[in-house]
Amino acid sequence: MNNLTGSPSPATPRSVSPHAPHAVVIGSGFGGLAAAIRLGARGYRVTVLEKGDAAGGRAYVFRRDGFTFDAGPTIITAPFLFEDLWRLCGRTLADDVDLRSLDPFYRLRFDNGETFDASGDPAAMRAEVARLSPSDVDGFDRFMALSREICRIGFEELGHVPFLSWTDMLRVLPDLIRLQSHRSVFGLVSRYLKDPRLRVAFSFHPLLIGGNPLRASAIYSLIPALEQRWGVHYAVGGTGRLVHGMTRLIAGQGNTIRYGAEVTEITLQGKTATGVRLASGETIAADIVVSNADAAWTYRHLLPAGSRRWSHRRVERASPSMSLFVWYFGTNRRYEDVPHHTILLGPRYEELLRDIFDRLHRAKDFSLYLHHPTASDPSLAPPGCDTFYVLAPVPHLGDFTDWEEAAEPYRARIERRLGETLLPDLGRHIVTSHMMTPQDFQDRLLAFRGAAFSLEPRLLQSAWFRPHNRSEDVNNLYLVGAGTHPGAGVPGVLSSARILDTVVPHASVFQRA
Repeated sequence: MNNLTGSPSPATPRSVSPHAPHAVVIGSGFGGLAAAIRLGARGYRVTVLEKGDAAGGRAYVFRRDGFTFDAGPTIITAPFLFEDLWRLCGRTLADDVDLRSLDPFYRLRFDNGETFDASGDPAAMRAEVARLSPSDVDGFDRFMALSREICRIGFEELGHVPFLSWTDMLRVLPDLIRLQSHRSVFGLVSRYLKDPRLRVAFSFHPLLIGGNPLRASAIYSLIPALEQRWGVHYAVGGTGRLVHGMTRLIAGQGNTIRYGAEVTEITLQGKTATGVRLASGETIAADIVVSNADAAWTYRHLLPAGSRRWSHRRVERASPSMSLFVWYFGTNRRYEDVPHHTILLGPRYEELLRDIFDRLHRAKDFSLYLHHPTASDPSLAPPGCDTFYVLAPVPHLGDFTDWEEAAEPYRARIERRLGETLLPDLGRHIVTSHMMTPQDFQDRLLAFRGAAFSLEPRLLQSAWFRPHNRSEDVNNLYLVGAGTHPGAGVPGVLSSARILDTVVPHASVFQRA
């Protein structure tokens, strides 16, 4: 796979003193790139170490047969978090990325063929609710009012605040109780909406961050309000344009990204991180280490076994998120009526979730997310063609599926389902194809048990209960990304890097020392 992001260098990179304190960042996903930019803005000399051949992590981009594919994140919300990074470098996001809003945000297609279009227009949303269930309009209004309050507290006030002590949890406990965080997202939605289709439409969102709507804390009901306030966007040229722009910012700060540099160990002196060791045997010294690797992988594989809070045993006993089966394909025809984002729901909702999360059973039915970027940006495919990817939530590798054997039959079933619903005659028009399975998440992305979103976002694995942004046990070690606070999703991982401004000392502290 040929990556598009590369490692571009601006014409006039800033000069960084070789005597500046050195920060090593493990991994170049959105969290690692954002961390590098923020550390560079605070006076650090930064080296980002990436196992792969280009930046992006889960946001990797590849070309195949003239088609451009975003490998991972495709729904961009809260764009101000990107704008902050460009502002730190004296630039604007629009200098490098053409970010455009979508209307509607996405379409849900129920198993019986009915649809629901989600958008940022409150009147249009009320009309969609009324079209399916007039008696639920008042409940929808009350739910959205609560969602906005949860978003204000859970995202705007607490999303960038570190939870380093149990007293931090105690301080916000009254708000958590008031916002009914002890309930599940599905349970909260069901208090306000009675129509089963609307209960699905307003409770599926935790799946976007690896969570089970039946047990993810109701705090994650903030997502509908977050979408409505800041919109859902796409980057012209693909999500990889954001990765490309962030690598340019890092280079412009005079800092470095090294590719093909797999970290196998975080080196320690006593209880203090002193750098990293690569698979090649090379050791790189650092004043601080920031891991954007999967948090469970960091504690299980990059640090020695010992009596740490996140010991190997605790990692083994934690609940991983679900994984994903992703099929990338291009067609030699256009499907003009298919929107940019579609949620294609199967015949079961609650029982399918129990199969995925509880029984670890790869069911015969599925619900799918179909990404169709050429609906908005035809440049991502040859003329007259379409680019797609479709993903199905599946159990993590704890189900012991042999994906080398199972992948093609599973893909063929998805192809049949798409051909029967959204993409007629699909089989005759596929001209390029590539798959990614839970085994790839583990082997290529070093995700523990192939979990696509690190630890499952449930109440006792959130905030203080999640691996902390500043390691509890290892001095000068910090975590960013999906596995730490506040969690998965593009806004979550960017917010985890924002927390570094609070927990990492300014570079001048090391210089004075």
